Amino acid sequence: MIYVLNGPNLGRLGTREPSVYGHTTYPDLEKLCLETAERLGVRVEVRQTDAEFEMIRWLHQAADEGADVVLNPAGWSHYNIAVRDAAAQLGGRLVEVHISNIHTREEFRHHSVISAVATGVVAGLGVDGYRLALEHLARFAG
Repeated sequence: MIYVLNGPNLGRLGTREPSVYGHTTYPDLEKLCLETAERLGVRVEVRQTDAEFEMIRWLHQAADEGADVVLNPAGWSHYNIAVRDAAAQLGGRLVEVHISNIHTREEFRHHSVISAVATGVVAGLGVDGYRLALEHLARFAG
C-alpha cells in the first residue's frame, strides 16, 4: 500500500489560486493517482485533510504498516513539527510533493521541515509530481 496524503487547502485545487496550482481539481488529482497506481500494479489510498490531528493519525497508521507515503504537507511544510515528527516515524519511503516550486515563492515557503525526513522531494512540476513520486515508490513495492 502507498498512501497519498494531502494537507490543508488541497481539497480546493482547481479554484484556489489557479495561477499557482493550476486548474486540476482535487477529484482529478485523485483520479490521476488511482490510474497511475493501476498502471504500475500498486495499491494506493488517496486522502486529504485540513485537520492536523487527522494527518498525524494517518502518518502513524502508515508507520505501523511500514507503508510508503507520498505527502503533500501543503502549508504545514514550513512550520509543523508535529507532522514532521509523525513523518519521521515512517518505516517506508517518504516522497514529499509540492505542486508549486516552493523555492521561487515567498521567502517563508522556501524551507520545509518535512524535507529532512523525506526520501526525496518533488517540487514545481504541478500534479505530475504525484505521478513521478508513485513511479519512484512502485520500483520498491514488493
